[in-house]
Amino acid sequence: MSEKPDLAALLGSRICHDLISPIGAIGNGVELLMLDGLVKGPEIALIAESVASANARIRFLRVAFGAAGGDQRIGRSEVTGILADLCRGGKFAIDWTSPTELPRREVKLAFLLIQCLETAMAYGGRIRVERTDSRWTLTGSAAKVKIDPALWQPLSIPGARIDVSAAQVHFALVPEELERQNRRLTADLREQMIRLVF
Repeated sequence: MSEKPDLAALLGSRICHDLISPIGAIGNGVELLMLDGLVKGPEIALIAESVASANARIRFLRVAFGAAGGDQRIGRSEVTGILADLCRGGKFAIDWTSPTELPRREVKLAFLLIQCLETAMAYGGRIRVERTDSRWTLTGSAAKVKIDPALWQPLSIPGARIDVSAAQVHFALVPEELERQNRRLTADLREQMIRLVF
């Protein structure tokens, strides 16, 4: 019997696919205007920066929320490129250490957990992601970490119910992805640090 299709992931892939082309086209248009010198000033720089930010976020969400077949792979250089663009000029720094080729499904789970860490580190901080053998460790460090037990506790309890808002949907997707990958998550939650291992 084939695995039931992950409709949420397919929907995420479709939305990101449909948005990335027009946003890329806007970015190319802005670059041409800047090269031709037809438009100058802070307004065009702001548009260019906003387009780059939107493009980076969509590329990140495409991995985090999109479909990831069992044998799909993603390169470390693509992952680090996405994260570098995502963090440019922002309040987070993300360090990524891994082999050169990775199962896309594992990266999807890591990206979902990065979003969970961002939620807890509302004022910014540093996130370190490491993969050794088949084990992943994500460590978020910040001057202040806000931990909502109703969001974090269900991540380590298979089958636990979790109620989320749209802004917290990544917390609901983590247990489902852990189950698909037959993995368990351990979470060490502290005042200035969160360590996640799966």
